[in-house]
Amino acid sequence: MTTADHDQASSLPTSRKILCAVYGAVAVAAFVATWSHVGPYLQSPADFFVTFWRDTQANSATKFITADALFLGLAAAILMVVEARKHGVRFVWAYIVAAYFIGISVIFPLFLIARELRMSRATDRPPVHPA
Repeated sequence: MTTADHDQASSLPTSRKILCAVYGAVAVAAFVATWSHVGPYLQSPADFFVTFWRDTQANSATKFITADALFLGLAAAILMVVEARKHGVRFVWAYIVAAYFIGISVIFPLFLIARELRMSRATDRPPVHPA
C-alpha cells in the first residue's frame, strides 16, 4: 500500500471502512473455500486445465454450479467494466482475467474495495463549478 493509498484509506468514512473490511473478509474466505479444493489439480498444467474442467461436468449438480458461476462471472465482469469506467478504477482487465484464474468469488470483492477507494477519492475532491 502506497502512502497515497494509506492516506486515502485513513480518510474513508467509517461505513466505507467497514464495507471494505467485509469485502476483504469475503475475498479471504472465498480464497480459502475455493483453493482448499484445488490441490489435487496442481500436479501439472494438464491436470488443472483438463481434469479440473472435466470434473466440473461430473454430474448435474456440478454442471449447475459451473454454469451458474460462469454466468454470474460474466455478469460481474460486465458490471466491473461499467463501474470501472464510471469511477476510474484502473486495470479492470486484470481483475477480469484474475477472476477466471483465481475465482470470481475472490476477485469481485477485491474489485469492490478498489471501487470504494476510487469513489471516496472522488467525493473528497471539491466540486468544479464552471465560471
